[in-house]
Amino acid sequence: MTVTVRFAPSPTGHIHIGNSRPALYNWLFARKMGGQFILRFDDTDVARSRQEFAESIENDLRWLGIDPDRIERQSDRLAGYDVAAQKLKDAGLLYPCFETPDELERRRSRQRALGRPPVYDRAGLKLDDDDRAALEAEGRKPHWRFLLPNHDGDPFETRRTDVAWSDLCRGDQAIDLSSMSDPVLIRADGSYLYTFTSIVDDIEMAVSHIIRGEDHISNTAVQIAIFEAMGAAAPVFGHHNLLTTPDGEGLSKRKGALSIGSLREAGVEPMAVASLAVLTGTSQAVEPVQTMDLLVEKFDLTSVSRSSAKFDPEELKGLNARLVHGLPFVAVSDRLAGLGIRPSAEFWETVRGNCEIVADARQFWQVVVGPVESRVEDEDRDFIASARALLPGGEITPETWGAWTSALKAQTGRKGKGLFMPLRRVLTGMDHGPDMKAMLPLIGRQNILDRLP
Repeated sequence: MTVTVRFAPSPTGHIHIGNSRPALYNWLFARKMGGQFILRFDDTDVARSRQEFAESIENDLRWLGIDPDRIERQSDRLAGYDVAAQKLKDAGLLYPCFETPDELERRRSRQRALGRPPVYDRAGLKLDDDDRAALEAEGRKPHWRFLLPNHDGDPFETRRTDVAWSDLCRGDQAIDLSSMSDPVLIRADGSYLYTFTSIVDDIEMAVSHIIRGEDHISNTAVQIAIFEAMGAAAPVFGHHNLLTTPDGEGLSKRKGALSIGSLREAGVEPMAVASLAVLTGTSQAVEPVQTMDLLVEKFDLTSVSRSSAKFDPEELKGLNARLVHGLPFVAVSDRLAGLGIRPSAEFWETVRGNCEIVADARQFWQVVVGPVESRVEDEDRDFIASARALLPGGEITPETWGAWTSALKAQTGRKGKGLFMPLRRVLTGMDHGPDMKAMLPLIGRQNILDRLP
């Protein structure tokens, strides 16, 4: 089987770390199986879809390392949906219904009051030509429902109520269609619902696997029935658990702080986002993975848990720091230059262990080039004066720090924090930072002397 998967977002907002999860799962699955990944925009909602959101989604995916093999837009495919809908109408599988939303809600309320499931009663299916003409004369326009194979007189040769499938993440699944209403596929304004357009596209694009969040499980049985009604075998399905907040609340694309764009702007590494989005909620350890190729190797849908996957921003910070600490100079040299730093491998290897994000290197570059706000406590002034006098001559090297502090210890009797902290504060203006043994040569003799009063 040739593997083809798709990620089909609506360009009505920015993607966030929650819906980056199915995008990553599909892309990783395609790469692991030697298949194809399609980015397909569900942009048939003219009122809400925006080109700038489509561009933002594409840019965010590429930043994550997801490079689509194809990009499709449903707005370019409307004629195909018309043809497919007419075939279902001709087969008697799409039927017009004229109820208003208020009328439908009143019916559902009565059914609930009687202790019955609020399933559509197929009143539209019982209308004859005269009934439909009379309703249209009132100015009503029909919406169109798909006739599910779950009642007497269904059009399928083999009658059944259960639809079963083997789920890539959850194992064997089955849903009873008799508990579900016939789904609306065409709105009264003639526009198509995503369920229908997605299936038409999946068939035409030969999508072999659909990997998505578990919130779609209840839709799957209906969609399998529609695939079969259209003469196509349904793809293989996999429903993974959803990312939630630490409190269990679902992630929403309207929470801008969680958007991929905002994480990028905050300096988070793409592989930190990808590692957390993919590995959280699985039986695998959540750890920073350095490259997408390595993440492909680790990716395993069978490791996905059935419980929710809780996203903790603090965990993302920790993962990001661990990634940054291991980044080689070649991977960050251009970014350092963009931060106004004259990059060198010596500088980066000295400071990276103290950076949560690459941009943190700016504060240590300021320490190197100056000026800094030197800090000297009153009780340390004589000690700092001694330090100026005892600074070793010659070139400042990594060995200078040890020789200097040894001489100061012998003369002043200071040791530990009392020995090292006053020097760090006067030279860097900080209480913490990179190893002074490595920082001293970067600061250089003249800056050292300028900062010693």
